[in-house]
Amino acid sequence: MQIHVVKPGETIWGISNIYSVYPDRIISANQLENTDNLVVGQNLVIPIQGRYHFVQPGENLTTISNLYGIPVDELIAINGIYNPNLVMPGLRLYIPQGFRPEIETAAFVDLAISRERAAEDIAEVGPYLTYLNIFSYTMNPDGTLNPPDDTAALNAAQYNRNLPLMVITNFKDGTFDQDIATAVLSDEAAQDVLINEILTTMQEKGYVGVNFDLEYLGRENRENYVNFLQRTVDVLRPQGYEVSVALAPKLSEEQLGTLYEGHNYQAIGEVVDYVMIMTYEWGWSGGPPLAVSPIDEVKRVLDFAVSVIPPEKILMGAPLYGYDWKLPYERGGQWAKTLDPQEAIALAAQYGATINYDPESQAPYFNYYDEDGVYHVVWFEDARSIQAKFDVVKDYGLRGIFYWVLGNKFPQNWLLLSDNFRISKQDRTV
Repeated sequence: MQIHVVKPGETIWGISNIYSVYPDRIISANQLENTDNLVVGQNLVIPIQGRYHFVQPGENLTTISNLYGIPVDELIAINGIYNPNLVMPGLRLYIPQGFRPEIETAAFVDLAISRERAAEDIAEVGPYLTYLNIFSYTMNPDGTLNPPDDTAALNAAQYNRNLPLMVITNFKDGTFDQDIATAVLSDEAAQDVLINEILTTMQEKGYVGVNFDLEYLGRENRENYVNFLQRTVDVLRPQGYEVSVALAPKLSEEQLGTLYEGHNYQAIGEVVDYVMIMTYEWGWSGGPPLAVSPIDEVKRVLDFAVSVIPPEKILMGAPLYGYDWKLPYERGGQWAKTLDPQEAIALAAQYGATINYDPESQAPYFNYYDEDGVYHVVWFEDARSIQAKFDVVKDYGLRGIFYWVLGNKFPQNWLLLSDNFRISKQDRTV
């Protein structure tokens, strides 16, 4: 896939001529609804095998060869270059697709908000997923579970060859409840009830594993959580089930805060099969305007994570959404509106905004005034920002990547995902 950043005055027809691709293919790949109103700064993925490189001033075949890891002789042969000394700026060179590593992928589907369309959402992206995290089975203080209506999601997962993971949370009344977690993690009898209900449910419904998303545990639950995970693994692993954990994005083992202190990276990493690190929500709906998943912060988390957990046990998190904040931001004021990348592009088009790209966070943003004269800033994800995350997965040698949350439209992500990686698909029954 090629990523093209729309410039002033460009049209779909003109862009298609640049890459020798039919306009309809670009429209379909990007799910464009209004092709007459492209946004300056908007990213388009161009559906070609490999990509094109347009020679820049000062470049030569050697520098381009080093950039892509392709021998000079191969560049010359593929592009029919007769005189290697006359490679002029603006020349279009074809770069063949390189090696694609195999990774595992996962995505959460939140049945509390998308049960009615869960099957449709899963079907849309199922070919790109190894796992489907079904969110969520909520715990009670006595260890019993409140099950969601997951039948449609499980059927869709089976049809699309997605391995379903049973997500367990301490969620109550729209938030994570520390008291529920403490009650279970401090009581072995409650844990026995919980582990038995998990095992019975997985056997009855065809789940291949359990994913614990217990958040805001606090330091008082730090050791108990590891002990509980070990007890769970001791029961489930001999029967062929996987145990994984969603982890808060920490920068050190002793990082303060209720969200972080209950997650002991090293100890948890030693016990479970793999972890999913939630490398997003730096910019969140109740906080100040920021990139949701800034690449510089993501790397800081991963630098710590890989120092205590083998990278082949780590899936990095990525958001399928962004936020629209009203400015000036006021702490405790109106929360930002959630929107997906397609909605962000439509909003920029509606208000004639230009999309900018922050090189430090590797994330797009734009500003606009609404009909009431209120100033806004929108941070979201686009093709360049997700490509930066794919590069991180490769650079760190991670197990893979996972997404929060299905139901948000981001067609460029899935095309680029399959362009960068071979997705592990496993037919497995327990």
